[in-house]
Amino acid sequence: MDSTFVIEKGVFIVVIFALTMLMAMYSTWAERKVAAFLQDRVGPNRAGWGGLLQPLADGGKLFAKEEFFPNTPNRFLFVVGPAIAMSTALMTSAVIPWGDKLHLFGRDILLQATDVNIAVLYVFGVVSLGVYGIMIGGWASNNKFSLMGAIRAASQMVSYEVAMGLSIIALTMMTGTLSLKEISIQQSEWHWNVLYQPLTFLIFLICSFAELNRTPFDLAECESELIGGYHTEYSSMKMGFYLFAEYANMFISSTIMAVLFFGGYNYPGMSWAVENLGVNIANVIGMAALFIKICGFIFFIMWIRWTIPRFRYDQLMHLGWRILIPLAIVNIMITGVVILRSEIAVYLGF
Repeated sequence: MDSTFVIEKGVFIVVIFALTMLMAMYSTWAERKVAAFLQDRVGPNRAGWGGLLQPLADGGKLFAKEEFFPNTPNRFLFVVGPAIAMSTALMTSAVIPWGDKLHLFGRDILLQATDVNIAVLYVFGVVSLGVYGIMIGGWASNNKFSLMGAIRAASQMVSYEVAMGLSIIALTMMTGTLSLKEISIQQSEWHWNVLYQPLTFLIFLICSFAELNRTPFDLAECESELIGGYHTEYSSMKMGFYLFAEYANMFISSTIMAVLFFGGYNYPGMSWAVENLGVNIANVIGMAALFIKICGFIFFIMWIRWTIPRFRYDQLMHLGWRILIPLAIVNIMITGVVILRSEIAVYLGF
């Protein structure tokens, strides 16, 4: 294997890791600023200009806090729980196409850590492992409220993963591929999948909120019922890992939605930019376009948190099993009929 290729991929992976951590860190600042804006107050404004150093201050506080271990016979699992949550949050970024390519130093550098032809399955597989971090942490805490929060999180994630998986089936039927790179290429200019599969996008968006444990689906850490849910007994950086995992997952989920439904790094006029501005400039603009879409989704997720009240647990399960799953199945049937009709028309020469 070419050593230059290995170094190139290694550097790219480190950059993506750092970018994910930076976005997760400043999402905490953005969340507090968005909340302050919606509630007509100032928000963090002491540490740095506009409170920009507040995430660093929060991180320093978590590092300096005392490590607390509850009276549990499962100290090892108590530590492993947040590590699993954090690791799975970072692993999904490996298959995301952050752009097309850059031509530097006489080489074409692909802006993707690895392009596998089953990237969608990889993302779903890794995301489904994240619930183990929550379940193990809640169970190992030896606290009934933590255990109840972990059970809620597990049942909620399993329920909504079914609807999310079914919704993606309709999208893969239309695109004919499980590669995120290929899905992005198919959405050049204005051919975004959200225009052809709006119901798929709606189901996927709602399920993403449930997978992220975000309001109105934050039943796993419902303070009014469970104190703090699955991370009640955690402190210091173990608590920080759970918080960072939530915001890292929010960043990755926003990226996946932008890639699957909103063209990824594609933007209107990209082919004109390639011809007139060059490949490098056009693709840098494409990366910027992708991050604008990601930031739009992150703002939307934060906006919803401070707008819609929390569901009751029976309402959450009713929505998942009796509304979203049947809707996803109907969407698959409609997509199949449309694809079959178009193939028959092509066969008959219409």
